[in-house]
Amino acid sequence: MRNSRTVKVDYLARVEGEGSLYVKIKGDKVDDVKFKIFEPPRFFEAFLRGRRFTEAPDITARICGICPVAYQMSSSHAMESICGVAVDGQLRELRRLLYCGEWIESHALHVFMLHAPDFLGYQDAIQMAKDHADVVTSALKLKKIGNEIMTILGGREIHPVNVRVGGFYRAPHPKELAPLISRLEWARQFSIEAVGLVAGFTFPDFESDYEFVSLKHPSEYPICEGRLVSNRGLDIAISEYENHFTEEHVEHANALQSVHKGAGPYFVGPLARFNLNFDKLSPAAMKIAKEVGIGPGCRNPFKSIIVRAVELVYACDEALRIINQYTVPVKPFVELTPKAGVGFGCTEAPRGICWHKYKIDDEGIIQDAKIVPPTSQNQKQIEDDLRRFVAARIDMEHEQLTWQCEQAVRNYDPCISCATHSLKLHIDRE
Repeated sequence: MRNSRTVKVDYLARVEGEGSLYVKIKGDKVDDVKFKIFEPPRFFEAFLRGRRFTEAPDITARICGICPVAYQMSSSHAMESICGVAVDGQLRELRRLLYCGEWIESHALHVFMLHAPDFLGYQDAIQMAKDHADVVTSALKLKKIGNEIMTILGGREIHPVNVRVGGFYRAPHPKELAPLISRLEWARQFSIEAVGLVAGFTFPDFESDYEFVSLKHPSEYPICEGRLVSNRGLDIAISEYENHFTEEHVEHANALQSVHKGAGPYFVGPLARFNLNFDKLSPAAMKIAKEVGIGPGCRNPFKSIIVRAVELVYACDEALRIINQYTVPVKPFVELTPKAGVGFGCTEAPRGICWHKYKIDDEGIIQDAKIVPPTSQNQKQIEDDLRRFVAARIDMEHEQLTWQCEQAVRNYDPCISCATHSLKLHIDRE
């Protein structure tokens, strides 16, 4: 039966919450697909208005418990751009290290606990652990190492409190980072082995001519800075984002759906970063990617699990590089004087670009805020994937089709709480 639930949205906000999926098949055609986000509006942009510009990193971090650093970094960069300040040197490196911690803990969670069970035929990681205890145990250790980086730099692993506009409240002593070296070396080796493991999974035959969008930096794999580029020729400053992308409200979701103006849905996240920045991977990450036969040009979203594992190798390498070269900065932050203006920030959250825009006055009070999280940007692409995926498998047995549809959504690691293994799928046949 068609889901008759009606969602009335009077105050839209970007949400990360619970989602469901509705697919209607009429005869031999897909009649309707809806990726529904029904979490109530959370009003974070409204919360920011009237607050001091220095509060943005702490407020926006509460948007997500999995990728709070993405929100902290995007908001900090935006405020610093308004104040005309650039954070560089060891402070920039520490930010990048903190972000590596987030990539490691988030990717480890998704690759092993949320997505691998799909490929191996388990309902969840707990069931998977009965037959693959060593893998699950190592994956938990890997995730913990990411959390440890977050704790040392951010003060705590969830919603870090040591990040401020201009840098950090406190910079760590090298002795605090030193114990991470041996653990990251283990994490790096396990991640390399993980690439080989997930590359051996069976992947559905499914490709599309996606428009991949990510940051691109001239000298490094993108995390905090760069221009926005795509495989179809887009090459813009982050401040030009609204000239090229817009958000649409659809009745079935409390989250706005982003589209590329005149082009439609687009794809952000690890597969986009990988395809657009393959040449900036660390040598070890690039080597293992080539060994398992994946490279730029991969258009099968099911293989994003391999790419996430490759990015785990990269994040470990980058974290080790930063720690081995680290010296304590003279001051843990750069002083800023607020001034009226509009600023932009865009960084690469584990699941794609997280774009922010703020307007502040001469006193540093936030007048307006706009946040476009990666899941909002992928929603329309997810629905487009499902429509084409099901259309080619109309006659597939119902249980298997349901399983693979959920798997297809998890290709994007949507950051809606509990969306992964509690996703409710309804296929209606007439």
